[in-house]
Amino acid sequence: MARRPLPRILSSGTMSLARGRDLARTAADSATDVLHPLLVIGRGLRILAAAGRRRWSQTPKDKRGPALFLAAACVLVVALVPYGPLLALITLMAAAAWHGRDRTPAKTGPSDAETERLGSLYEALVPYFSIPEDPNPLFAHGGDWDKAFSGYEFDEGGRITRLHIRYPAYFTDGEAASRARIEALLHAKSGRGREYLFDWDEEGNQLDLRVLAALPTGIAAQPFVTSPGETVLGFTDAGGVQRTLPVLEGDEPRDVPPVIWRTGPRSAEPHLLAVGQPGSGTSTLLRSVALQALRHGGDVLIVDGGGSGEYSCLSGRAGVLAVECGPTGAQATLEWAAQETERRLIATHRAREVGRPAPEDTRRPLWILLDQPSVLAHLAVAEGGPDPLAQLQVPLRHGRPAHVTVVVAEQFGHLELLNDAVWQHTRARVVLGPAAVQQVADVLGLPPHTTPTAQVPPGRGYARLGTGPVHRLQVPATPDPYDEATHPAYRQAVLELLPERQPGPNRLLSARSLRAPAALDAQPEVAVEAP
Repeated sequence: MARRPLPRILSSGTMSLARGRDLARTAADSATDVLHPLLVIGRGLRILAAAGRRRWSQTPKDKRGPALFLAAACVLVVALVPYGPLLALITLMAAAAWHGRDRTPAKTGPSDAETERLGSLYEALVPYFSIPEDPNPLFAHGGDWDKAFSGYEFDEGGRITRLHIRYPAYFTDGEAASRARIEALLHAKSGRGREYLFDWDEEGNQLDLRVLAALPTGIAAQPFVTSPGETVLGFTDAGGVQRTLPVLEGDEPRDVPPVIWRTGPRSAEPHLLAVGQPGSGTSTLLRSVALQALRHGGDVLIVDGGGSGEYSCLSGRAGVLAVECGPTGAQATLEWAAQETERRLIATHRAREVGRPAPEDTRRPLWILLDQPSVLAHLAVAEGGPDPLAQLQVPLRHGRPAHVTVVVAEQFGHLELLNDAVWQHTRARVVLGPAAVQQVADVLGLPPHTTPTAQVPPGRGYARLGTGPVHRLQVPATPDPYDEATHPAYRQAVLELLPERQPGPNRLLSARSLRAPAALDAQPEVAVEAP
């Protein structure tokens, strides 16, 4: 006998209960705002009634009779006076409102513990912000910290969340080493394990320190609202960019500021380099880029140097030309990519010579994604073969006008194995995972504007596009959908974004069937229509 499905109220009970709790909480907050005056008057009447009972209990028994007679006489007079009951009611309500008001004392200054913390921080800054030749030092041992600290905020645990510091004009704030010493000191004294933003106003000799909120980690891969040529690397702080994207974090819609990387012939940063430690999320970033490229109609070549099989979900999908893991296949794939780049350039050049648009196949974006290519280079050299990375020079140097984009993901320990072409032409850079300030600066060209923490979630790091500023970055969760150890909702989100599998041969290119295109000098001439 077929089983009857559960009622909807049972199958979606968790979502209904959560929505009901949210509605009840919203209704309670609205009712509290509307009924606030009545609540204040009611509290005041209760206070007045308690005071009356207390006064009556303190009255001697021999004086209670005259007191009752006097009260009755007052009531009679009020009742006989014109508008007396109304005035009495107004007076009673005013007295109740006065006694029922919120009497919580306003905080006018730091507590004793906060004052001690500010004082110790002031004393720690004295050696850095003072010199013996200063006749009236702003920072001096035993001095007043309130002259140097013009603003401060604390959290519930008593730790500093914001601090505004004035420092003397002779401090060498133009030197990165001097600023780094101050930032390291403030990071240590204000509490480790949090990210601090340091905003230096060199013109006004002021430093603003504040604690940054954690970036959202619950945003999974999804169809982002972007145009062709735009790739969402991740999400950052609201003040870092001037654009937001509508996304779903779980089941809740929200607008978050993205870090968008623009590619194509007019891009100033046509190629990307992502660096991180094992488990930092570089493979997640490559999967996210591949899914977005496939969604916009691009062709994708993937070279998995680590051989972990994390890209097997893309094998045989529409738009995925090849997924290679071995040195032989990688060599053949990258050789084809170099020759395809040259073919596109020649076809585009010949079309422009005769005043025609470039052929359609040369304008289709081609993405070359390499994960840990140094491993394949090492294996190829060990086997006596050529270095596969040498084939990247043509796509890196000439890929922008040919609509060819290269994305390289490598680990910190193997960066010296990357050739000069990778470093010169990957102007978009990403650093993921825990890293020292100097490591981040070596890859991005600038140190981060915040203090990196030792423990970060996967996909968390920094990004810099060309000569722009350094952004904090959280890559959208894009795990391997075949890895059962990851979150089921995230795996399902990736499966929904995968293209359909191709009928017949599941790859357009492979290590065994890959062949170089026809000789470049045998390219057919572009036909010219008669006027």
